[in-house]
Parts: sequence; C-alpha cells; structure tokens
Amino acid sequence: MQKSRSKRRFRMDLTELHALCEANYARLLQLFPDYQRSNERRFRLGPRRVVLTVIERDRHTTSLAIQYHAPQLPELMDSKLFLRMYHDVSMAEVVKHRTGRRLESRYEYPNSDMHQPDEKRQQNQFVSELLSLCLSNAHADETVFEVDNDQ
Repeated sequence: MQKSRSKRRFRMDLTELHALCEANYARLLQLFPDYQRSNERRFRLGPRRVVLTVIERDRHTTSLAIQYHAPQLPELMDSKLFLRMYHDVSMAEVVKHRTGRRLESRYEYPNSDMHQPDEKRQQNQFVSELLSLCLSNAHADETVFEVDNDQ
C-alpha cells in the first residue's frame, strides 16, 4: 500500500518573523544609534567588512542597505540586502535583495529564481546572525559622515 504524498503549501510563521524583525531593529539601534544623523557605519570582522548605509529617512521609516564582503570568497558570495526600519512598531525587515527586486513573503517551489519557499525568513535570519556577530566581534571601521540637517 502506497501512501500518497500530498503537496503541502508553505505557511509562514508570522510570530517567528515578527520576533526576528523586532530583534533586528534592536540590534540595528545598538550598532547604529545615530542613524538619524549619520549616513553610514562600517564594521570589520577580521578581513570581512559589513557596511550599513542609510538610503532614505522618513518620519515613520528608515531604509538601509547592508553590505557584507569577505575577500576570501568570490564576489558572487557578497551580500547586499535592503532593510526597512519601522519605527512605530520597532521592527526591521529585509525588503529587497542584491538584485533590487522586492522579496516576497513566500515563494512557490520550484521557481525560476530558485528562491526557497521561506526565503524572506532566511534572509531576515541571515541579517540577525550578521548583526549579532557585529555586536559581539566587530570593530568600528571608519568615521561616519554627518548629515547636514540645515538643508
């Protein structure tokens, strides 16, 4: 007797994702407390580099790019993710990846871009681990540039 394999649709765990986004927001505030006045913060993890760059500031949100570069790995392995900080709910989530395309909450699998069904959660988990690593082991790299608020 053969068991039929029913295709189960991926269901995102919103509680887990929200907890991850809240923790990422708190980590970003620790690493980049002056994000409202400064444009960039750089960190060194040995030969690896992590750069946080403010792209856009709004009353309720701030958009950031996070770049990760490890010189011992091929350039293809470099990461560039775009995050949005939502200040009213104290959350930061990955909204885009390197290509600039919006990251969907879930993907059918298989798909032409080879995204995993839980790609968004995985990208937010990667950011969580990267920010945690910066908090525990990174050294601030260069002086940041201040924003001229008089303009």
